[in-house]
Amino acid sequence: MAELEKVELWSDRKRHLGLPLSFTKYTLREDKFIIDSGFLNLVQDEVRLYRILDVELVRPLGQRIFGVGTIRVHSSDRSLGDFEIQKVKDAARVKELLSEKVEEERQKKRVVSREYMDDDVDDEQDM
Repeated sequence: MAELEKVELWSDRKRHLGLPLSFTKYTLREDKFIIDSGFLNLVQDEVRLYRILDVELVRPLGQRIFGVGTIRVHSSDRSLGDFEIQKVKDAARVKELLSEKVEEERQKKRVVSREYMDDDVDDEQDM
């Protein structure tokens, strides 16, 4: 299991004007997403993939010009909460990869989202 944890599926840096000139690095592994930031004071945040609830791709005109995009991630992680994977290359592909890995981890861990339970409650109230 420790071997799988070390496998990086994707990594990139936050980009400025399309260039990776940043001290923020994003890494997707089999079971977690990691954000390393800082130059002198280094901070590493991570979220387990099964805690991610939803992902959204945002590509304003300025980001499209430089071939980057931002992925908004909604999670149930207590320390990190909702966060953004800002200005990364091939953002649409990364969003899809992240979505697939999140679903795999949720199925592996047998995690059921509350939104499904909320939908069932709403359906029963409509009757």
